[in-house]
Order: sequence, then structure tokens, then C-alpha cells
Amino acid sequence: MRIDILTVFPEMFDSVLNTSILGRAREKGLIDIRCTDIRPYSGMKHKNTDDYPFGGGAGMLMMAQPIADCIKAVEAEKAEENTNAAGSDGDGAQVVTRCKRIYMSPRGVTLTQELAQELAQEDSLMILCGHYEGVDQRVIDRYIDMEISVGDYVLTGGETAAMILVDCVSRLIPGVLGSEESPCDESFSGTEGLLEYPQYTRPREFEGMEVPQVLLDGDHKKIARWRREQSLLVTARRRPDLMKNAVLDKKDRAFLKENGFDM
Repeated sequence: MRIDILTVFPEMFDSVLNTSILGRAREKGLIDIRCTDIRPYSGMKHKNTDDYPFGGGAGMLMMAQPIADCIKAVEAEKAEENTNAAGSDGDGAQVVTRCKRIYMSPRGVTLTQELAQELAQEDSLMILCGHYEGVDQRVIDRYIDMEISVGDYVLTGGETAAMILVDCVSRLIPGVLGSEESPCDESFSGTEGLLEYPQYTRPREFEGMEVPQVLLDGDHKKIARWRREQSLLVTARRRPDLMKNAVLDKKDRAFLKENGFDM
């Protein structure tokens, strides 16, 4: 997958994209993430990308022209690379890729694990990071496919939100994580979307706290049951709204009732 990030602060992404899991995935060629600075595409003398909003109001608004020209330039670059790649294959057929254009915005649809899984199936993503008071609506109307929010709060810019989206989607691409099972057992994953069960590693005893004995006995059936019960318990306690999608059997209901939850 290729992900293009359009921003006026590309330097903010350097450490995030070049370290840990994302850094290794890029080195292996599992994901192609590129940051493009919007400023050079400004038609203004001083390359500014913002101006005062019509109708008044606090703050500055990102102008349509630099963003639109940046999007066109990135798309043209991708088209050229695809054409060259097709030519190198010898058949001369142009490689066609789908690109979902996203604007990080507090008024967008909320990012969920389900949405991240859908986006991970795309060939290409383009993420526009707004700043100041946002961007000219005409850019959104003409060039953006969807707006995404990372939560019910407001950030100083879309860059940190874009980092969250890139991290969330990238780890779902095959090969990015060390274990293919990892994304399946995590919170919000699977058909029920339960929160993840507690996990432990060495040492067996830490500051007087012991690892649950069931995890040490090697009985995989009992371990699976314990993990299921712990997922149900932590979800019921912390996110009862998620329980509406949980498929509960008699054992699940009995366990929850014993712990004060009548489902």
C-alpha cells in the first residue's frame, strides 16, 4: 500500500515513520509512506498557505489553491510511476490503483477498528492534514472522498491525527506485524469487538503480584476460556456499550452474572 500525507509540517512525521514497526515495514517495502509539503505549491509570493476566512471569524483558513495543486502533483507522480512500472513488466498495460482521499477533521466519521480494516484493503490512501481553522470547503467538496475524526476533541492540526490513522491502518497490512494473529486478538477486533484480555510476561512474580496460574499450566482449552471470560469482564466494566454485539452462550452469561452483570 502507498500512503501519501499532505501537510505544511512534513518534519513532524520523520521520527514516527522511521522507527519501530512502521520503520521496519517501510524498509521491507511492505508499505510506501510519503510526506509532501503543501507550501511549495502555493501561488503566493511568500508561499503562504492560509488567509483570513470570508465572513470574519477567529484564526486563519488554509487556501484551496495550494492544496489542490499539491493533490494534482502527487496524483501525476503516482500515474507516472505506475506507467513506468507497467512498462518494466513488458506488457505495456498501465497499473490502475484505487486511491481514497481522506481529510482529517473533527467533524468526520469516527475512526474505528472496522473502518481501519476497510481502509487497509485500499490500494492507496491520500491523507490531507488541515491546520489553523481548517481548509477551504471547496477543496473538500471537489477532492476529498471522506473526512475522518480520531475522537471528540480538537487538535492544533491534522498531523497528529494522521499519524494515528497511518499507524492504525498500517499494522493491518499483512507482514507489518510479526505475528499474523496479533491483530485478531486485540481490542475491538473480530466480529464482537470485545476489549482485549489481560496479558503477562516474565517474571512470574512482580512486587508481590503473581501471574494467574491458569496461564502457567499449559492447558490451552482452559487458557482460551479464561481469556474469553476476562475479555467479557473488562468490556462489561469499561465499555458496556460494546456488549450489545457480543454473542453470549450460557457459560458467558453465567460468568457475567456471577460478577454482577446481568446480560
